[in-house]
Amino acid sequence: MLLHMPVISTKVKEKICEQVTQAFGGQFYEIIIGGAAFNQEIESFLNQIKFHYTVGYGATETAPIMCYADYKTYVKGSCGRAALHMKIKIDSEDPENIPGEILAKGPNVMLGYYKNEEATASAIDKNGWYHTGDLGMMDGDGNIFIKGRIKNMLLGPSGQNIYPEEIEDKLNSLALVNESVIIQEGNKLVGLVYPDFDESKSMGFNDTDIKNIMEQDREQLNSMLPHYCKISEIRIHQEEFEKTPKRSIKRYLYQK
Repeated sequence: MLLHMPVISTKVKEKICEQVTQAFGGQFYEIIIGGAAFNQEIESFLNQIKFHYTVGYGATETAPIMCYADYKTYVKGSCGRAALHMKIKIDSEDPENIPGEILAKGPNVMLGYYKNEEATASAIDKNGWYHTGDLGMMDGDGNIFIKGRIKNMLLGPSGQNIYPEEIEDKLNSLALVNESVIIQEGNKLVGLVYPDFDESKSMGFNDTDIKNIMEQDREQLNSMLPHYCKISEIRIHQEEFEKTPKRSIKRYLYQK
């Protein structure tokens, strides 16, 4: 009951924030997060304790920052706003409600790929806009919200856009899930999961226990998703998924 009292709750959160801050060394203005999608559960935790964090967005081709916002003005779930001297737009007729490709323009955008005019032309259009390959939305204040990679987007049975990264983010927060890949087979979505076998072993779980936990995870996940995004089954992988040098899962190896 005490934790439900505003004053007590605030003090507890302040103490937790202090401990997390000290875990990072204590002497910093803010922590900038980037490089991959930020787990929503972790962000919610940091947001609740008022930890000084923000999320940036960039690419090697933009050397590398495109979006950033100070933690004081950062909007949860976004990756900030167009950085200094950068212009960002969404290739959508309604960027606040309909995702489109994120385009960037500015003095830090590369001149082109070395000795590869074809690749350069496909990445930078005649007006100088760099095409990121990422789908996103922009609110009225210019905050960018990334939905996923264009090449990863799936289509639902009635033509709905399905962003597997968003589903994977939720699934990865559930019990004993180390990492996952969402694939499509016909009109059904399947979750491929590499469980946390070390944790399972330490808790004395056998293969049947893990299978039952994965089914519970599937039911919990589906309760959080629209009907067209629900997962038909979870398949357990015995080994970690293959990755690129940047530690991104090579999802094309698993999509039939």
